[in-house]
Amino acid sequence: MNKILTLLLLICVFSACSSEKERVNEEIVDLPTGQDPLEPSAPQVKFFQYEDQAAFPDAILELYTPLGNQIFKPGKVPFEFNVKNFPFDLNETKDFKLFNILNGGDPAGFYSPIFQRDLKEGSYRVVAYLVDEEGLALKNFGNYVDRDFQVGNSRPFPYSAEPYLALNFPRSEQEYEPGKEVIIDFLVVGGDMKLDGLKVAIEVNDLAYEIDHMAPVRIENLPPGDYQVKVKLLRSDGKELDGPFSSVSKDIIVR
Repeated sequence: MNKILTLLLLICVFSACSSEKERVNEEIVDLPTGQDPLEPSAPQVKFFQYEDQAAFPDAILELYTPLGNQIFKPGKVPFEFNVKNFPFDLNETKDFKLFNILNGGDPAGFYSPIFQRDLKEGSYRVVAYLVDEEGLALKNFGNYVDRDFQVGNSRPFPYSAEPYLALNFPRSEQEYEPGKEVIIDFLVVGGDMKLDGLKVAIEVNDLAYEIDHMAPVRIENLPPGDYQVKVKLLRSDGKELDGPFSSVSKDIIVR
């Protein structure tokens, strides 16, 4: 019996080890410490991604309402989506699976693909997307959709064929416990990072990191403090794009 228990324990340990995610594109960054030389050094701050496989690659999100540049009266504006090849079932989970970002703001989650939002007069760009079990945006073609519309007497956004950013994480004033990973999760909408020669530059106060593909960026060992996270969409030569949503800034707190 003891041999059987030992064997089962070894199998469990081996399975746990083999299921650990592999880190890729890891970079160690230096912090201005200002510490007493006799004090122990702080853990190294690292930027990295996990070698993940895309969840629900065949999921499709379609937007029926609003139509492109449709005009609504101020007040309750209807949104209607159609979701395919994705477990959009409230009996299994109470987590939001559908998120909307309006004009580069914080994401709002919804339990139903049909809902209304109370909106004032103005021009709006909605980016809608599905998320996985961790709450990270699905990033395959068809997993997300965007649309411009107007509320009240407002002009459409000037036409632009340039890609732009939608930031899922972090959220404004999001708080993290020391030792918890800070996740930068973004979508590049209206373009392909490889084909269009794009990269995303991430600044966290004085810390910097760049990535040339859509993947959640994780930050480990960020010390307690207040931080401004800036995410910018750039050409491969470092030139920033001109669109109004080519950069996003969020303030976060580690404490």
